[in-house]
Amino acid sequence: MPRTPMSSPRDQGKDSRRAWLVFAVGVFAYFSAVAQRTSFGVASVEATDRFQTVAAGLSMFSMMQVLVYAALQVPVGVLVDRFGPRVLISAGAACMVVGQLQLAAAESVAAGVIGRILVGAGDAATFVCVMRLLPAWFSAMRVPMLSQVVGMTGNLGQLFSVIPFAAVLHATGWVPAFISLAALALLSGVLSAALLRSAPPGVNVLNESISFATVGATIKESLREPGTQLGFWVHFAVQFVGNTFALMWAYPYLQNAQGMDATQASVVMTTFVVVNVVVSLGVGKLSAVFAKRRSVLALCFCAVIYCGWALMLLWPGEAPTAVVFIAVGMLALSYPASMLAFDIVRSFNPPRRGGTATGLANVGGFIASLAAIYLTGLVLDLQFAAGVSPTLYDAEAFRPAIAAQGLVAAVGIIAVLICTKKVRKVHGPRSV
Repeated sequence: MPRTPMSSPRDQGKDSRRAWLVFAVGVFAYFSAVAQRTSFGVASVEATDRFQTVAAGLSMFSMMQVLVYAALQVPVGVLVDRFGPRVLISAGAACMVVGQLQLAAAESVAAGVIGRILVGAGDAATFVCVMRLLPAWFSAMRVPMLSQVVGMTGNLGQLFSVIPFAAVLHATGWVPAFISLAALALLSGVLSAALLRSAPPGVNVLNESISFATVGATIKESLREPGTQLGFWVHFAVQFVGNTFALMWAYPYLQNAQGMDATQASVVMTTFVVVNVVVSLGVGKLSAVFAKRRSVLALCFCAVIYCGWALMLLWPGEAPTAVVFIAVGMLALSYPASMLAFDIVRSFNPPRRGGTATGLANVGGFIASLAAIYLTGLVLDLQFAAGVSPTLYDAEAFRPAIAAQGLVAAVGIIAVLICTKKVRKVHGPRSV
């Protein structure tokens, strides 16, 4: 009688009902984090009146949030290896609760920025930790599919900020709207603290031997790898377009440059999110099929994405509604296409430093976002101060302001080309 193979302790509990419960709670935590992250972009027009600030001052809210998020990516990766997702996701949710309550009560730019800094810190502790849960609780064949589900559910978090949050904001005002977001983050934190576990019972996946010396060595190894450098610059060149649009300038641009009301702008942003969700799996398939040409694939996506902005900026006057929807759909490709950066990083880094390398690559898009958000606000302010535009958000003022983001795009494209050459020199001409 043949013997039934015994499963290893590491396989025990994987793909179980409890695993799916952990996954559901983790996905909800990421859903909540993305809703918190993108909420200020929905409220940016109202924030201008509430805080009586100019465009550059308003951009500080998103800039500081993104800066904190980017700065914490590698530290979070180290801490989650040591303390586990449950601790960090719960702590991150608590930060977001405090941050949204602070923003709800804030009446000055400084006080509001403090709130967004706390939101950025809590958000930074979520995505990496949720992704770390997957290999601990699910078999290897399920992990890639579930990774895409996590990303798509995060996009639905943005949809939450576009529709329900926007409706509450316009119906009840600033304070109740941001208190409602704090309540969502609180629910996420309570569920995470109560139900999340790092791994199935009897399995230890935490690294209690982490030290500053070993972390430093791993970071240096990752940075020396040309594949990590390429991943950083691909993320830089691709993701900033969607970030800059969704986190800061979408609503001011659509309402002032394209003459839409708040409801119409929300519908356009809903399309932005839907495109993200719909094309995500398709981008993943392309990445698998063209695994040796991911750099070229990323550049092709860049061309489409940048053409989306060009279509709206070069159209004389207000673009027809259909053109706006098409262009915003093109911009929306930036989020799923940015995942190519992590596929590149995984191809050239061993598993022992995969988390660190992924965190380093993830910083790229957020650094680019910081630059693009600030440049746009700065050009708007300069035109208003010089009397070139009669109002801060004048329709024609947005053309040079948005076009200034081309400087960021140019830096990213040049760096991708240089790093692609380096990778091919080290790993072979058909390596990427």
